[in-house]
Amino acid sequence: MGTIVSTLFCSLDGVVEIDPEWHFPYFDDQMGAAVTDDYADVDVVLLGRVTYDSFVGAWPDREAAGEQDAQFAKLLGDTRKVVATRGTADLGWRNVEATADVVATARGLREDPGVGKVVVPGSVSVVRQLLAAGQLDELRLLVHPVAARKGTRLFDDGDERYALRLLSAEAFGTGVVRLVYTPTTPPEARTYDDVKQHDMPQAE
Repeated sequence: MGTIVSTLFCSLDGVVEIDPEWHFPYFDDQMGAAVTDDYADVDVVLLGRVTYDSFVGAWPDREAAGEQDAQFAKLLGDTRKVVATRGTADLGWRNVEATADVVATARGLREDPGVGKVVVPGSVSVVRQLLAAGQLDELRLLVHPVAARKGTRLFDDGDERYALRLLSAEAFGTGVVRLVYTPTTPPEARTYDDVKQHDMPQAE
């Protein structure tokens, strides 16, 4: 059965639209190891069209260049990639296919006994759809200690709340915090009267 894992670089104020000016100063060996872990034993990479276009515009050339990142570029090239798009044009990379219904595709991958790990890098529109449909197993955030102040945020306005359970937290030397969550059921509803006895300050 497939496990769908979202991995996102994130600012402290929730921006996941990466700006190199606030992202790369925090990229070090610890963050590199976290990214390596995200892609370990991956069977499928599931991407939105915008993220895919940025990948295909960079990684094939990096693989051909044969520099330090060529091995990771080859991993991406060799791995099965599914792109959420309604377009019919050639996607221009090996091992890539299109889907017009990303939620149905995700559901099928989760039910496929031949699929283990599915990674969703970036692709905030896809992550939002999977969360809303209950088709995301893990949300992995590399939270940078900076308020980006502008850019696309992970959570848009909406009526539904998403309850998440923290699976792990790790602080890096740069101040980046790696948080791994899984969707869960919301906690029992409470009011102020239910919680006021818990360590409230007392008058002296």
